[in-house]
Amino acid sequence: MKKLVLTLVAAAALTTASAQNSAVNNALLYQKQGTLDKARTEIDKAIAHDKTKDKAKTWYTRGEIYDAMTSNPIYGKTLKAGEGMNIAYESYQKAIELDGKDGEYGKQAAAKMQGLYGLALNAGVESYNAKNYDEAIKSYKMAQQMNPQDTTAYLYAAYASLANENTAGAKENYGKLMAMNYKSPTMYSQLMQIARQENNTNEYNKLLQSGLQAYPNNKTFVLEDLNQLITAGKDKEAISKLQHAIELDPKNSNLQSVLGSVYDKLKQPEQAEAAYKKAIELDANNFDAQYNLGVYYYNKAAELYTKASKMDLAAYQKSGKALEANGKKYFQQSLPYFEKALELQPDEKAVIVPLQKVYVRLGRNADADRLNAKLEGK
Repeated sequence: MKKLVLTLVAAAALTTASAQNSAVNNALLYQKQGTLDKARTEIDKAIAHDKTKDKAKTWYTRGEIYDAMTSNPIYGKTLKAGEGMNIAYESYQKAIELDGKDGEYGKQAAAKMQGLYGLALNAGVESYNAKNYDEAIKSYKMAQQMNPQDTTAYLYAAYASLANENTAGAKENYGKLMAMNYKSPTMYSQLMQIARQENNTNEYNKLLQSGLQAYPNNKTFVLEDLNQLITAGKDKEAISKLQHAIELDPKNSNLQSVLGSVYDKLKQPEQAEAAYKKAIELDANNFDAQYNLGVYYYNKAAELYTKASKMDLAAYQKSGKALEANGKKYFQQSLPYFEKALELQPDEKAVIVPLQKVYVRLGRNADADRLNAKLEGK
């Protein structure tokens, strides 16, 4: 009698195990029939039962079912956003864990996970476009795990982090990209912007130089490097940088004007004059170039008048008048540039004052009085 009882217990255990294995088989059958809701019910039973929850086949089958539901126009609507993809990914991971990468189901699961990569990216894009940046980042991180060597998921995660005002997340993802030897002007620009926001000058300069090394002809990087040199008073170094910038953007009037200013500071007046004229040739409304060229001729005139004023009577009678005549010519040359500058900025005192003096020197007293009244607010 005792032997009979043991036999009955063993039979009951076998029946229970078979029932649970049949849940997996039923799930597969429903999956083939296309009734994915029933397949889902059966496979969820199987992963909850002790007899089947530790089998690679169970988890692989679950991954396939949820994977299929995700892309199905009917059953996909029964899932929460990202639910199908997440469960499929977790299921394939579990199958690999249980079966190993070389096992029957482990190999198949690894291949299936590659297919999920595109779904994860698309889910991230959809969340990003809906301004649900947290969900977008989750999807992109999942995509990174599925295909760690592809740069797209890291790049998109950085964009989503920035949109979410998560600079730490952006830096993390860009850091991973840089470790993968990825380069792009946008990446350097955004990292530089973050460094500037954090007042991290050293990091900013380091990124700028890295960007320049990677993209030596990028106008943004070239101009930023140039601005830093000029701000630091490194005028001689700035000259070659300016010339390079002009080669990249030959129609940029402002670059020519800045070049003229740097030549002025370096006491190279002829080069300054040529640069200002080129700037005006490119853009007649360039205020700085018009004003600075006016100042250039004004200073040459003033220098000659000052020299004449310091002569004794004999020397003045001999050559003073000639100096003043030449000075007057330079005042005449400055006139159109000052007048254009005043036209561009009618209330600019820095233009009104020298122009009023030019009018006096040229005997245009009515114009001088008009500007004098303007200075006095009449």
